[in-house]
Amino acid sequence: MSEEQPKKRLNLRTLIIYFCIFAGIYAAFLGPSILKPISPVVVLPAEPTGLSIGGFDITNTMVATLIADLILLSIAIFVVRKFIRSGSLIPSGFYNAFEALVEFLWNTVEGAAGKWAYRIFPVPATIFLLIFVANLVKLVPGFESIGRIKEVHHGYGYAPVLLAKVGNLSIYTIDKGQKREHHAKEGEHSDSHSKEEKLCEACEIVPFLRGSATDLNFPFALAFIAVLMTQVYGVWALGIGYFEKFFPIRQLIKGGAMGAINFIVGILELILEFAKILSFGFRLFGNIFAGTLLLSIVGALTAVLVPVGLYFFEVFFGIIQAYVFYLLATIFISGATVSHHAEEAH
Repeated sequence: MSEEQPKKRLNLRTLIIYFCIFAGIYAAFLGPSILKPISPVVVLPAEPTGLSIGGFDITNTMVATLIADLILLSIAIFVVRKFIRSGSLIPSGFYNAFEALVEFLWNTVEGAAGKWAYRIFPVPATIFLLIFVANLVKLVPGFESIGRIKEVHHGYGYAPVLLAKVGNLSIYTIDKGQKREHHAKEGEHSDSHSKEEKLCEACEIVPFLRGSATDLNFPFALAFIAVLMTQVYGVWALGIGYFEKFFPIRQLIKGGAMGAINFIVGILELILEFAKILSFGFRLFGNIFAGTLLLSIVGALTAVLVPVGLYFFEVFFGIIQAYVFYLLATIFISGATVSHHAEEAH
């Protein structure tokens, strides 16, 4: 007698995947218009969340950066510290992956900086980890999609729809099927909410959370720190003579025509240091902002399957951008510790 082969059953993971696909198709194409995804409002500056400390507005990118900081601190305190205290010599699980990442970063710095690697490593490694975590955190569902609604300043918005009310908390969404044009009225204040039922007529969503690197302040702050630390390590390694790279006064006095050329080159080197801040900042900001915008727009147009592939692409791209920033910071800092004068090299 032939043995009957057991029938294959769909496991829970497969059922969840099928459910998400069909739910996405229904919400995007078949269901009511309040479920359909809406193209994002492209806004360059970070938006205030409505919270403030001492009159200082807290923006959504600040909150996202704080979350990334807390994740890094939690890893350092609860994961790495726990492993070190355990006394185990064989890493496993998350710590094994984390150690491999740190070892890879260390090998990069050691190859570029040599004996200065031990002193240089903490600065670019910290920058890398912060950018890396911030780029991954922004892919969590809810970023740039959950927030407060307000009247659009110009152009088109959507009608608000009340979803639920829990005590004094009202939960709204905006309806893609009810597109409205904003008409400015004299004495109108878009942020005033005199009545809960009339929050706005043509609404847009101001998210509570937004990717840190999509705010110019984040990449430019890191770029400024990287360039500043380049000068710090240069003075640390070469002393006050490091600034002769920018102001070669002795060569100007004693070098004749070549001394004058070297002096002009030094001024260009000084300008280049400021240009590094622009290069650092705009490279990171442009790539992350464009990736976020692409993911939002394509997600609004397709809604099913395609955004999943873009998510994997964004994870890879976020890692690459963090490593590029880290690599350039390492090269610039390690280069500052090397003398630029032939006579000093001898």
